[in-house]
Amino acid sequence: MSEDYAPPDTPLEVIHLDHALLVVNKPHGLLSVPGKGAHLADCLLSRVQAAFPEALLVHRLDRDTSGVMIFALTPQAQRHLGLQFEKRQTKKTYVARLWGLLEPKTGTVDLPLIVDWPNRPLQMVDHAKGKQAITDWRVLRHEGGTTRVRLFPRTGRSHQLRVHMREIGHPILGDPFYADGPAREAPRMMLHAEELRLRHPEGGQGMAFRADCPF
Repeated sequence: MSEDYAPPDTPLEVIHLDHALLVVNKPHGLLSVPGKGAHLADCLLSRVQAAFPEALLVHRLDRDTSGVMIFALTPQAQRHLGLQFEKRQTKKTYVARLWGLLEPKTGTVDLPLIVDWPNRPLQMVDHAKGKQAITDWRVLRHEGGTTRVRLFPRTGRSHQLRVHMREIGHPILGDPFYADGPAREAPRMMLHAEELRLRHPEGGQGMAFRADCPF
């Protein structure tokens, strides 16, 4: 990853800003947090903190995933939001394009995941030691030999959507880790965090933040 890291030079796109929350649309190809080494220092967190020095990390998206990402602007908000993610009280919706024609129209993948240590950061299914990971899907339409879906993760494991789609035989197009052959040949990984629903850390009002899918 480090050798070919060329993050996009795009301006910060703010979706929502108030005294406790900052929501941005993360571009694909940009790390959420710094990697190891100066060449991996450019990331969404550093760009956000250049404009909002008080911003604090709450969650992450994979480098090649785009879409809604939230930051806290106070330590109290960070704690409150962190608990919502930990207790699975947030609702996340992703859009993806998958290799092949996924059927039926709706379904659920329930496969436990664990880090594949010799090949980290890759993850793998492990029924004995893996942590529970559940993803619901809904087919939007078939496009040529591919399928556009909405994905609804009920858990938040690393690479969950990517591994789950690969395991059911329909890897996400352009996925550099879990797709191969023609499925890997795409201008980007076709995974986008379209919507995030949560409660405001001050007052508990339900809020929904959305970023239109760019592919």
